[in-house]
Amino acid sequence: MTADASSRPGVDHLVILAADLDQGADWCRRTLGVEPAAGGEHPLMGTHNRLLNLSSPEHPRSYLEIIAINPGAVSARPAGAGRWFDMDDPALQAQVAGAGPRLIHWVARVPDIAASHAALAARSLDRGEIITASRPTPLGLLQWRITVRQDGRRLMDGCLPTLIEWGERHPCHGLPDSGVQLQSLRLEHPEAHALAGACTAAGLHQVSVQATAAPRLLAALRTPRGLVSLSSHAPR
Repeated sequence: MTADASSRPGVDHLVILAADLDQGADWCRRTLGVEPAAGGEHPLMGTHNRLLNLSSPEHPRSYLEIIAINPGAVSARPAGAGRWFDMDDPALQAQVAGAGPRLIHWVARVPDIAASHAALAARSLDRGEIITASRPTPLGLLQWRITVRQDGRRLMDGCLPTLIEWGERHPCHGLPDSGVQLQSLRLEHPEAHALAGACTAAGLHQVSVQATAAPRLLAALRTPRGLVSLSSHAPR
C-alpha cells in the first residue's frame, strides 16, 4: 500500500450496531440526514453492512459502518467462537433491540498490525488473533487484516480499538462524498491512563482520552443538519 492517508495510523471507522440493516439505514437517514451507501457481506462472520464516508481534514480516509447479523448467512467461525464487536452478546443485542442502533466501537487503522498487536500484548491486552478477511466490491476485492478475539469481545468497554491493516484498497476509495465528516472522537474511561498508554503503544498518538466515571465513546460529526454527537452510552 502507498504511504497515503489509508495507511497512516488513525481512526479508520466507527461501528454502529443495528438489529438489521433496514433499521440501521433508517437510523442514518433520521440521525445524519443522509442515505448510507451499499456495503457487503462478511461470510466469515455471518454479518453484513452499509457504509458512509466520513473523511475530513481531521480524519482522512474514515467512514461509518452500520453492521448487523445477516439473517441469511451462517458464520464460518469455529464452533464456540464469537462474531467481532461483541455482536453475539445478549445484553448488547437487547440494548440495540430496545433503543435502536448506536455507536458501540471504533476500529483503528495501523500500518503494521503485527507490531501494534505485539505492543498491546506487551501491556497484557489480548486483542486476539490477526485474521485475514475480504469481500467483493464492484471495484474489485477488498482485503484487510484485523484483530479478532476468539470470544469476539471488545476491550475496555469498546474504547480500546480493534486494529486493522488494509490491502491495496480502502473502502473510502469507492465511497462517494456523503456530506458528513468526522470532526472528533473522544474516548472516556475510568482507566483513562491505561487506555491512553495502550493507544500510544499501538501507534495511535492523536487519540483524545478523558478520565470519567463511566466509559463512553463520543463522536462529533458535521452533517447537513449541523453538528451531531454520537454516544456509545446506552440509553436508560
